Amino acid sequence: MTLDALKAAARKAAFARRKAAHAADIGTAASVLSSVLAGHRGLPLAGYMPIRTEIDPRPAMAEAAAHGPIGLPVILGANQPLRFSRWEPDMPLRDGPFGAQVPARDDFFDPEIVIVPLVAFTRTGGRLGYGGGFYDRTLEQLRAKRPTLAIGFAYAAQEADDLPLEQTDQPLDLIVTESDVITAGKG
Repeated sequence: MTLDALKAAARKAAFARRKAAHAADIGTAASVLSSVLAGHRGLPLAGYMPIRTEIDPRPAMAEAAAHGPIGLPVILGANQPLRFSRWEPDMPLRDGPFGAQVPARDDFFDPEIVIVPLVAFTRTGGRLGYGGGFYDRTLEQLRAKRPTLAIGFAYAAQEADDLPLEQTDQPLDLIVTESDVITAGKG
């Protein structure tokens, strides 16, 4: 089986697990993320606007916005890294690519912490995304400038024992679920 076929199979299984977890979500998942972010108050942070069945980081982002800059990812084009535009709760948004909302007016900055959406993760920090490579290129670029903390945010059901990863896949430092904080590589 090719790497692409392995990734497609892993995505299909993970999407099914995520959909079931999302249906059971009682809306409190971001509280664990908030507790993690409390230890990093004031640092420039990037979150995301959830699409489809992604776990929702917005309550934690809104809380963090009272202490420092928060950004949302903006896709500028295929095969390019993401840029992060300043976000505040209740600000005007516009539709971006893939159905994600982005700030109506771009005000870009580089975050030191990136909350990363995902399809599946491993306890060693492996992440399977949608396949566009946007977060891998972005984390590589940010980490070349300075230490950048990548926090995967997902339902516990999205955990996989193993994932088909490539050399260019950027690892997560932490994985936060609705019930746990996992330090990558430490179980």
